[in-house]
Amino acid sequence: MFHPLRTAAAVLLLAGALVAPSSPAPAAAVAVAAAAAAAPAPVSGFVDGHSHLFSYEAFGGMLMCGKPFDPDGIARALADCPDHYPDGRLAWYENFTRTGSPTGTHDPVGWPTFRDWPAHDSLTHQQAYYTWVERAWRGGLRVLVNHLVANRQLCAIYPLKKYSCDEMTSIRLQAQRARELQAHIDAEAGGPGKGWFRIVADPAEARQVIGAGKLAVVLGVETSEPFGCRQILGIPQCTKAQIDRGLDEMRALGVRTMFVCHKYDNALCGVRFDSGTQGAIVNVGNLLATGSFWQARTCTGPEHDNPIDPAGVLPDQIARLLPPGVSLPLYPPAPHCNTRGLTALGEYMVQGLIRRGMLIELDHMSVKAAGRTLDLLEAARYPGVISSHSWADPNFLPRIYALGGMVTQYGHDATEFVAEWRRTAPLRQRYQVPGYGYGLDVNGMGKLPGPRAGNAANPVTYPFTSYDGSVVLDRPRTGERVWDVNVDGVAHYGLVPDWIEDMRHLADQDLVRDLAAGAESYLRTWEAATGPPS
Repeated sequence: MFHPLRTAAAVLLLAGALVAPSSPAPAAAVAVAAAAAAAPAPVSGFVDGHSHLFSYEAFGGMLMCGKPFDPDGIARALADCPDHYPDGRLAWYENFTRTGSPTGTHDPVGWPTFRDWPAHDSLTHQQAYYTWVERAWRGGLRVLVNHLVANRQLCAIYPLKKYSCDEMTSIRLQAQRARELQAHIDAEAGGPGKGWFRIVADPAEARQVIGAGKLAVVLGVETSEPFGCRQILGIPQCTKAQIDRGLDEMRALGVRTMFVCHKYDNALCGVRFDSGTQGAIVNVGNLLATGSFWQARTCTGPEHDNPIDPAGVLPDQIARLLPPGVSLPLYPPAPHCNTRGLTALGEYMVQGLIRRGMLIELDHMSVKAAGRTLDLLEAARYPGVISSHSWADPNFLPRIYALGGMVTQYGHDATEFVAEWRRTAPLRQRYQVPGYGYGLDVNGMGKLPGPRAGNAANPVTYPFTSYDGSVVLDRPRTGERVWDVNVDGVAHYGLVPDWIEDMRHLADQDLVRDLAAGAESYLRTWEAATGPPS
């Protein structure tokens, strides 16, 4: 199989030898208690707290084009969707999300030319082929949180599909695909357990994997109706027993972090709104999923949800889904707050996550739901809370850090990412948080970092050395295409080390130092959640 990244420089192992635990000293007498275990040695490297390698199987399986791998090779994996041929004219969802218009064209050919995709602003084309992820790992990535993702209503809206729209069926399939990718990489490396991509079940295993010079992959779930917990006109469609069965099944699948709600109000909590045209589209989905549009009031406190834009324009393909005579509602003045918070079933799910030592994702909750969730976590003194991609009100960050939780910033363009890192630095210093992270949201239908404006004055110079000096990285090449972060931004996952190098030009080594402590920060939060109550 073609391996575009395995140059002499790229195959160098990154720093981090396995540290064997010291043998316990023999007890002097039966009455002498064993000494407390030494704290694990800190790991060094980056954490991506939020990405979606297997979302190509979500939304009915025909919305996202290309795969992170295929047993028959790269030509099969990196091919465009059939409906995008011959020139992308019929790919209305790709065109609309990329340009704001449902009309447009692109070259559908992927391998080997890649003329028009992957690209940082193309939301329906595969951006995480496994050798691209490998380059990111070799460049410093140590923890990758992969969220299995589903959205029943988006699946129902998109006219092409090959799978059921049932969200949990999609989650199970993506968990299977994650294990298949691990086995595929193992086979290339010589057998089971030998590959660099390792799905881990607990923080101790993650530390062992990272110590062995490999990538620790944590499975999560980001879905709109977990366990069938939708609500119709305020009536929940699930029970506590369903929640318990679902959480137990997710743990058995290897899932260790979960969202309680996502995009649409469900039987567990109200959501944090989307804005602009995207918000208008999601609001129509909320109507179709729940029987009502979002319900909003003007906020009276410092926290608020994203504003609902009264000028949001619906594409014809979405507008025709509205019932006759129904239009988007008018809302009171911003700032807007969802009137729906955390329901009784939502509180039961939060408590269930706590009992199972699972991490709770605060993003996408309405401020009313997020505030109540933090109340519960503070009462339980439970540190296992994550904001993984900048979708929580910033006023909640002190409460997250005070609990011992972790924050990873959405993969913004370099200038914006650095500005937010600087803004939140005093908070991390106040709560003695050792590191910082990013949630790239790759294949999550959000744009990846674009080329930095004005970078001609101080561009990334190729080749450059990884943050720890272990690997030299030149412009990545796949097939006939060569990418350059100065021109292409993060067109695919393999360009993440280049993006970090680009940000180093703006923030020097201070930012890189904080990012290099990100994996350690994430593992400490996870360890605190799985250990005995504080």
